[in-house]
Amino acid sequence: MIGYIWLFLIVVSIIVSIFTGNISKVTNAMLDNASFAVKLSISLIGVMAFWLGLVKIAEKSGLVSLISKIFLPVSRWLFPEIPKDNPAIGHIAMNFSANALGVTNAATPIGIKAMQELQKINAKKDTASNPMCMFLGMNTSGFQLIPASAIAVLVAAGNTNPTEIIFPTLVATCISFGSAIVVTKIFEKCGRKDG
Repeated sequence: MIGYIWLFLIVVSIIVSIFTGNISKVTNAMLDNASFAVKLSISLIGVMAFWLGLVKIAEKSGLVSLISKIFLPVSRWLFPEIPKDNPAIGHIAMNFSANALGVTNAATPIGIKAMQELQKINAKKDTASNPMCMFLGMNTSGFQLIPASAIAVLVAAGNTNPTEIIFPTLVATCISFGSAIVVTKIFEKCGRKDG
């Protein structure tokens, strides 16, 4: 369905540009954005490869296990179905640490690794487990102590006081993070009653 929407938007844009005499602008924009998309993809691949390499080093060195042990008291309540020695807990903790610091490029490959570990212990491979839903809800809510990416955008835009967003961002993300946990726990309990 989304493909049809995109196709419709592209076709209408081209038709309108032909009738308004702006077809050269559309052509230039397509070429410029295609070039930008390739550059962006290559830079993202580099960042993902770098962080996945660090995750592999963290696994081999035992850092993931150490982080798992530190995160264990909280993870027992949030993720009771995950065995306490499972590497998924360490990946989840590392993902939340990266997100809290606003380093979302680092959080993405770690989050993917956490989901892969959660899938390994999932009894129903074609259905998301409770820990997967909790992790996704918490991850999507976007808790951040320091919104580094947003601050960088504000600095690039010439803002003279980009750090003024820290407190409002902290309040907003605490509310969204808490809401994600509460709603997921409610759905977990409803699922147990139904199934």
